[in-house]
Amino acid sequence: MSPQPPNAAPANPGTIDAVSAAGDGASPNPAAMSMLRDVEVEVTLEIGRRRMRIADVLKLASGQTLELTKAAGEPLDVFVNGRLLGRGEAIVLGDRYGVRITEIVSTPDEGRS
Repeated sequence: MSPQPPNAAPANPGTIDAVSAAGDGASPNPAAMSMLRDVEVEVTLEIGRRRMRIADVLKLASGQTLELTKAAGEPLDVFVNGRLLGRGEAIVLGDRYGVRITEIVSTPDEGRS
């Protein structure tokens, strides 16, 4: 066991680490995960991107159309706190947009803190 750096909070042996099993491919501790259920995260749906020069951005006007990198019908990327979670398809729910998740992706650094 390595010594703690100065000013570090002492480890609490009664605390459950939610990602304690993440490195070995096992599922996180269910009790620890239940503690995280009320934590809010930002979910972002990306329908495409476009790289533009600042001069071209400044020329944009209301009503203009920007062509994006994704083709119509191509899966949209779903991010949670800036990290890719999966892909899905855009749907309309009443007067709002939504996304139907079609794929959950795993990232190479999944489970690392």
